[in-house]
Amino acid sequence: MLKQTEGSHAIAESVALCRPKVICAYPITPQTHIVEGLGEMVKAGELADCEFINVESEFAALSVAIGSSAAGVRTYTATSSQGLLFMAEAVYNASGLGLPIVMTIGNRAIGAPINIWNDHSDSMSMRDAGWIQLYAETNQEALDLHIQAFRLAEELSCPVMVCMDGFILTHAYERVDVPSQSEVDAFLPPFEPRQVLDPAEPVTIGAMVGPEAFTEVRYLAHHKQMRALERIPALAAEFERRFGRASGGLIRPYRTEGAETIVVALGSVNGTIQEVVDEMREAGVAIGSVAITSFRPFPLAALREALMHAKRVVVLEKCLAVGLGGIVSDGVRKALSGIQLNGYTVVAGLGGRAITRASLKRLFEEAGRDALEAVTFLDLNTDLVAHELDREAGTRRSGPTAEALLKRLGTVSARIG
Repeated sequence: MLKQTEGSHAIAESVALCRPKVICAYPITPQTHIVEGLGEMVKAGELADCEFINVESEFAALSVAIGSSAAGVRTYTATSSQGLLFMAEAVYNASGLGLPIVMTIGNRAIGAPINIWNDHSDSMSMRDAGWIQLYAETNQEALDLHIQAFRLAEELSCPVMVCMDGFILTHAYERVDVPSQSEVDAFLPPFEPRQVLDPAEPVTIGAMVGPEAFTEVRYLAHHKQMRALERIPALAAEFERRFGRASGGLIRPYRTEGAETIVVALGSVNGTIQEVVDEMREAGVAIGSVAITSFRPFPLAALREALMHAKRVVVLEKCLAVGLGGIVSDGVRKALSGIQLNGYTVVAGLGGRAITRASLKRLFEEAGRDALEAVTFLDLNTDLVAHELDREAGTRRSGPTAEALLKRLGTVSARIG
């Protein structure tokens, strides 16, 4: 059914169609509307046979999810930013135990300084925690990915994060096609857990494992992710056959045929990138793009095939590995090992800074001339940075950097330095 709705409400409907038995919720912007919507459905009886549990923290939310999943029921939760960091211990526990929990990440920057706007710092911080990570470009894809995520998680007995850009998607009103309950039921079978805590058949889950078996346990977690490289595109193909639209998969190339420059990115920014690619293609520039949907497992082979004939690759990242530069770029470099081409990392959109078509066009034109630095910060205010470096060099008690920058911009009034 086609409807105009907020992204968060679309995700709530999608999750409800997957028939979870337990939803654990603690609100944190920008994912709050998702769990609020699900809570209203449970209260109204629209989501039958489901327990909605209000908890006291994000750590408790995932801890309860671990307990309910271990008890053998389909389980869902959601979080963002600092909330994901607060549940970090439980994030590792869920994957280590092989529990098929699905969790939405409303991507948001991590402080300090405090920032509620979008970038990918939160989910990237958990990139090696053992969860599959899928990134949505649109609200329609986010809706579809949740349906695929439950089946993927339960087939592999492995938790899945579905990441969608905070505010840009979660709070945007778009037209989406919400499938029927019968369509989802035909795609997603009833949950049959692989491990269950049952007093009638007592077992130990999460016991201490020493050096004699720990490597093998970790290897098996890795093996699940390698299997996911086959199951993710297979499920996406089945989804397209059943629902009539393409969503998910490992990567999505866009106008890469004959492209000398290819831009790689995750999430909603791919829509803007594709608009600029179209504009530049019309002007005769050989440029294309690749959207990565599956960041974990990382699609090395698929990316290599998509990028190997280009002259240069620009990786646009909404996260910064401080002291290094790019995170996604590391995977791209590994995918292109042994292939000679120019590669550039561009850090953009941190803390919600707008990524405009004009800025992207200038960036791609510079890339086409191979005039970029190895690591570039899109639209960096170099004057502001230079002033702050001079100020810090001139006084020992220089005070907090963030507040000094805001004072320089005139957005706060405070005595600093």
